[in-house]
Amino acid sequence: MNSQVPEPILEFAVSARYGSRQVLHDVRGAIAPGEIVSLVGLSGSGKSTLALALLRLLEYRGGTVSGSIRLEGEELTGLTAGGMRAIRGRRIGYIPQSPAAALNAKLRVSTLLEETWRAHRSGAAPPGFFAGLLESVHLPAEPDFPRQRAGELSTGQGQRLLIAMAIMHKPALLLADEPTSALDAITQAAVLRLFEELNRSLRTAILFISHDLLSVAAISRRVDILFGGRVVESGTPARIFLEPRHEFTKALVAAMPKNQT
Repeated sequence: MNSQVPEPILEFAVSARYGSRQVLHDVRGAIAPGEIVSLVGLSGSGKSTLALALLRLLEYRGGTVSGSIRLEGEELTGLTAGGMRAIRGRRIGYIPQSPAAALNAKLRVSTLLEETWRAHRSGAAPPGFFAGLLESVHLPAEPDFPRQRAGELSTGQGQRLLIAMAIMHKPALLLADEPTSALDAITQAAVLRLFEELNRSLRTAILFISHDLLSVAAISRRVDILFGGRVVESGTPARIFLEPRHEFTKALVAAMPKNQT
């Protein structure tokens, strides 16, 4: 019996610019079902621009995008604004960098969860749904926690809440844009383990965007290196670490902290 290669969850080839300044130059990629791919680059390399481009949000920041973005075989570039709103949050979950910037500090956790539910569902969530969701991201499920306002949460709790909101509707793809950069080392490691758990339990594909090669290598099947708005190298974490080929990748690997014995 012939085995078929599964169709990519996400496949893209995009260029992007702000006015006359081109930021992305025909950046190409594909993510298979259940795969974790990391996109690594320094600040200014175009990482966040790519995230916004894939979500069709760059136009709201004054940018323009050309090329192709296919989600589960569906071309997204021609969809209306309403069509993209139906996809964002339901078929693509987005986890931004900063809980402080992404969450309304005055709203209670319960309100944020309910608003995220109502964005794509009618009626109330099933009994116990939010408690189970919070437990899945290792947040307290007791009644006192949902009553807290977002501004009262720690940075780590806020990031876990963003993850809970992103996976609420069981999207096929999670797009995580520097989700650990605002966290201390211990919380960062815990959040990376959480991504691994969610990937195993939900089989959600993850595009993990980061500036930190070391922090993402352990959870990724493939690492793409972004430099100057171009993917200059792609390979397994082992290959990238042991046999970097591009000069920028070599510099990244050389700059990684070495274990002290």
